Amino acid sequence: MTATTHKPQSADFAGGGVTLAGLAPWLIAVAFLLVMPFIFTSNSAITIMNQMAITIIFALSYNMLLGQGGMLSFGHAVYMGVGGFVCVHVMNWDGFFSGLPLPVLPIFGGLFGMGLALIVGSFSTRRAGTVFAMISLGVGELIAACSVIIVVFFGGEEGVSGDRTYGLPVFGIEFLQQIEVYYLIVFWLVLSALGMFLFSRTPVGRMANAVRDNPERAEFLGYSARWVRFYSFVAAGFFAGSAGGLFAINYEILTEENLNLATSGTILLVTFLGGVGFFFGPIIGAIVFTLLQTVLSLQTELWALYVGALFVATVMFFPGGLAGVIMMHVPPLVLGKLHLLVKPYIKVLVPGLVCILATAGFIEILFHARHAALGDDEMTLYWVTFSHLNPLPWIVTGGLAVGGFWLARRHAPELAEAWHEANTDRRASA
Repeated sequence: MTATTHKPQSADFAGGGVTLAGLAPWLIAVAFLLVMPFIFTSNSAITIMNQMAITIIFALSYNMLLGQGGMLSFGHAVYMGVGGFVCVHVMNWDGFFSGLPLPVLPIFGGLFGMGLALIVGSFSTRRAGTVFAMISLGVGELIAACSVIIVVFFGGEEGVSGDRTYGLPVFGIEFLQQIEVYYLIVFWLVLSALGMFLFSRTPVGRMANAVRDNPERAEFLGYSARWVRFYSFVAAGFFAGSAGGLFAINYEILTEENLNLATSGTILLVTFLGGVGFFFGPIIGAIVFTLLQTVLSLQTELWALYVGALFVATVMFFPGGLAGVIMMHVPPLVLGKLHLLVKPYIKVLVPGLVCILATAGFIEILFHARHAALGDDEMTLYWVTFSHLNPLPWIVTGGLAVGGFWLARRHAPELAEAWHEANTDRRASA
């Protein structure tokens, strides 16, 4: 990754001071979070938003390792999982938890996540690159295996459950309703995101970028690459553990799935999808992935296939992630040439979208034809009910997929030319 890719991450507050322009995104985000329950009022929508907020904290903590420190970890879910298990046990500790308000519970998860990160980071951060990745993988698998052995703490295969209502009420709020839990999670989301952003502005956070890009030069300047990685690793463990505490509050149960390799791989996917080169990248990735996981999974059994295809396409064609795609349009916007891209985008993206939807439709028909019960030939696709024995749906979806792809490829040179023109400053060349 180049320095250009990561430049926007350190330019959120111009000049390094607190300005109105720097505070505006935070104030808008807070206002948006506060009014969301009034827009989406159902319990299912609020549950999805809770999950989304927890995933954002988890993804931002992972980005402290990968995006800022260049540490590819395959076991980051361990710190979230351990923090969550500790919080569940605190919930079940009647003599202790009964005197604590629920909002402080994520602090325990964060501290235990940080404690585990202190132990693991003491030897894993000595090296970076492949060595660090393999150590994180080994530690993750080791603790995941212990989760079914140390039953007294992890609860075995059934996990450990708790009850958040046992805690001390806060201003008369007992957190019986999901909307009350939502505002608690939002409070920690804003606090954690602000804390991680401010950490990226500290000397350690900035040196983590230098160690990521050129550890040898950082060593020549007198900074220990190992200790910079260690501090970032420990801080990431704290915020991951606090995310685990919020998970325990929201779902009131922790299992082995919360700290295994699959969860670590998922957060890696989320972070890359959003964009590791930008602070707000993991936020976008968490929002998109949660919507795909919750909403798309209700529509099709093949949702994981589509998410995987999206991830592969992002890594291959947009290594900066979705945030990188957004930031690519800043130069045309500054030059006042963004309007030049509207027509070419329509010519390419509309048939491209038709191609994608038609291809997905063809796959859905094929899946239904192969896995439907005997005699169950009817299916509903894009609000249309038909029989997969009818050749017409196969022909239509296949034809639209090929036609959309052909039209998108035909107009791609026009888009490339318009993109070059939109990013060229004629005044500077003159």
